Amino acid sequence: MEKIAGEHSRRSNNSEKSPKLTGTTHNQEPDYTKPLYELPVKTGERLMRRLSFLYGEDTAKEYMPELERILKIYYAHKPEALIQRESASRAFDRFSEKDIILITYGDLLHGEERSPLSTLAKFCDTFLEGTINTLHILPFFPYSSDRGFSIIDFETVDPNLGSWQDIEDLENRYHLMFDGVINHVSSKSRWFQEFLNGSPYYWDFFIAFVSPSDLRPEHRRMIFRPRTSNILSEFQTINGPTYVWTTFSRDQIDLNYKNPAVLIRLISILLLYVRHGADIIRLDAITYLWSEPGTRCVHLDQTHEIIKLIREILDAVAPRVALITETNVPHEENISYFGNGYDEAQMVYNFALPPIVLYTFYAEDATTLSRWISDLKAPPPATFFNFLDSHDGIGLMAVRNILDKEKIDLIIKKAGEHGGYISYKTGEDGTEVPYEINITWFSALNHEESEGEDIAFQVKRFVASRIIALVIRGVPGIYLHSLMGTRNDIESVLKTHQKRNINRTVISYKAITKALENPLSKISRINRELGRLITIRTRQRAFHPGGDQKVLMLSPYVFAVLRISPEKDQHIIALTNVTGKVCHLEISPHELGLPERCTLDTHWYDLVSEMEWEMEDQKLYITLQPYDTIWLRPLREINTA
Repeated sequence: MEKIAGEHSRRSNNSEKSPKLTGTTHNQEPDYTKPLYELPVKTGERLMRRLSFLYGEDTAKEYMPELERILKIYYAHKPEALIQRESASRAFDRFSEKDIILITYGDLLHGEERSPLSTLAKFCDTFLEGTINTLHILPFFPYSSDRGFSIIDFETVDPNLGSWQDIEDLENRYHLMFDGVINHVSSKSRWFQEFLNGSPYYWDFFIAFVSPSDLRPEHRRMIFRPRTSNILSEFQTINGPTYVWTTFSRDQIDLNYKNPAVLIRLISILLLYVRHGADIIRLDAITYLWSEPGTRCVHLDQTHEIIKLIREILDAVAPRVALITETNVPHEENISYFGNGYDEAQMVYNFALPPIVLYTFYAEDATTLSRWISDLKAPPPATFFNFLDSHDGIGLMAVRNILDKEKIDLIIKKAGEHGGYISYKTGEDGTEVPYEINITWFSALNHEESEGEDIAFQVKRFVASRIIALVIRGVPGIYLHSLMGTRNDIESVLKTHQKRNINRTVISYKAITKALENPLSKISRINRELGRLITIRTRQRAFHPGGDQKVLMLSPYVFAVLRISPEKDQHIIALTNVTGKVCHLEISPHELGLPERCTLDTHWYDLVSEMEWEMEDQKLYITLQPYDTIWLRPLREINTA
């Protein structure tokens, strides 16, 4: 049976794997026999300024000693080998061409192992060697709703999934992304229950009103809403009825970051995640962290300041741990979370990419995608997280100012024809507007009732669409269901009345194994094609997120990009036919600004087909079959590497 990685993984060896970011685990107990961590003076001054911005100087002075104590405790868990490894790291190489992130719930796979997390570990070890080096395990904590995003206890692993030992076992072999769901807690959490019971310590942990009329109508109208539910939810407390701020649902109670004790508590929890193996912390729904009546309650300066504070702390005590912000908002607002490239998130979700890629394949025209990617910038060393699908839907908010209404309507219409659903939010004018498309990526690309299309053709179209995220600058991510080519789970939507469940089907481990044994099955075809391309990608320095890229406007039917390694010694022309038609190209390498050694080379090598292309009259004449992918390198460059 083949691995998901395909042929190339069988020729790989352990020495080719990307090393673990941490290199070793943290100690279970703090070691107070060694010198305690001393906060550098300059770092302490910056932290003090940020706390003062949020709470005023007097309160900042009050809480600064507690923050330092938390940092000392965390640092006492770090073994010396880890400290030495981090001191030799470079911010530029925090992410590389080897990084491919798998997005999954901890229990999407059903097997016979002792826990779902151990089943996930077995799957990754058996099928993903040589391709995926990072696992984003969606919230694996006890929860009450929203498939994990309404957390009851931040500090324990859901016993239905496994244990911290399961997480740490994975940490020994993969980079791990943890969710920092720090915007809200479950209504069933101890924190909120203590609030309902009138505990003085927890009374200011949440944003509460005596009457819903205390939040004035003009203030309500200003609030940017990701949902159509009421912003205030009524609860009975020991002190009578109280109305609390609930951005997402009645079961998800927003935390009150105007209370510095909340911030200090959450910083301690994030450092706990680092101790348990988090290499990347995903700040979920961070847009809505700080709420202020009389504002839009999104992207507030206080929110950015808290992210900068967290980044400052991690840079000081855990410099190899990266932040990624999840902000499903218009693109120009989304990229504000890069800061200057050094002071906020190291990586930002590229929310505009999925709908633009979907439009590209629906319209069979790469022009819009090519123009947008040409202008896409991230302040180095920060970069984009290039994903096409996830546990949620395909968001539409990011492209409101990129795609016109006609293009967005086309995406919605075609996705609907492919069995997708549309979720809505309340717009600023009070009307409901499309927020996201709920559909699996395979179904989005392939209509179940398409006549004249065999499974091989559908897989080829599907793989071609996924190649876009592999070749553009950034770190690619792939949802587990796209490794399987899962189709829409309409039955689950009808049963649960939750549109997002269309793309959250639990998969049988045995069924995967059986399907892979059949070379003609859909999953086996995806295994060979997508897995092989991922493996090739991780071996090409030109795909480093810090390398250069130049989009080539060669044809409206082809997405073409020139990728250049950071060292300028590797050049790849990546071509993807986004149509079901044969396409002919003429490429003049000397017009691409390539080094002379490349333009003089008359032979180019396709890394995908392992075929040579010879120039004629100083041009490459390329023919791409429907949904073909070609990655060209100068042959001389390969031979002298």
